[in-house]
Amino acid sequence: MPDESKRTLPPLRRERLYESLAAHISDFIEAQGLVSGDRLPPERQLAAELGVSRATLSRALASLETLGRIEVRHGVGALVRSSDGPSDTRLQEQVDSRPRTEVVTARESMLAGLARAAAVNPNDSLRVAMLADDGRPRTFDLTWRCVRRLAASPLLVDLDDLLADKAPAPPDSPALRASLDRLAEAIIRADAGAAAVACLGMLSD
Repeated sequence: MPDESKRTLPPLRRERLYESLAAHISDFIEAQGLVSGDRLPPERQLAAELGVSRATLSRALASLETLGRIEVRHGVGALVRSSDGPSDTRLQEQVDSRPRTEVVTARESMLAGLARAAAVNPNDSLRVAMLADDGRPRTFDLTWRCVRRLAASPLLVDLDDLLADKAPAPPDSPALRASLDRLAEAIIRADAGAAAVACLGMLSD
């Protein structure tokens, strides 16, 4: 007979609240039959109805925006996006034909633009909530999801996505984390110039 004492279950991954919240909102979009252009309730209303903080809701919306499920427009709110919209194949072909070093430079320019836009987001508390040090190692993907949300610039996000395949995120390193820390600190203190400078060389660290 097998030894019952050796039967163990792997540790359960603890899903962060904003991740489960994002999935819940995505399910709501499907259940309500919302289509591209439909607007979700205002953030304050959504947070109250879901029983979560505005900061947690903002992170969930940022996650959905990164996935292309919604688009957040300043002064308008969160709009449902089509998951099968047309792509600009001609522009993609142009990107694919350029040397990688050129694409890296172009993407760093996109990141700098997003960083500047995030730093001038008028909501001080939201900038702090999304980018303040929470004790965990800072990662490129999570940091830029938050920056994109704060920037509220769908065009820059789309252009950055276009460049990301050929100029992907750099591997984790102490130099990268230091750059991300400088970026986050600059955005929190609303220093657009310093935020843009923090992006220089980030993809080649």
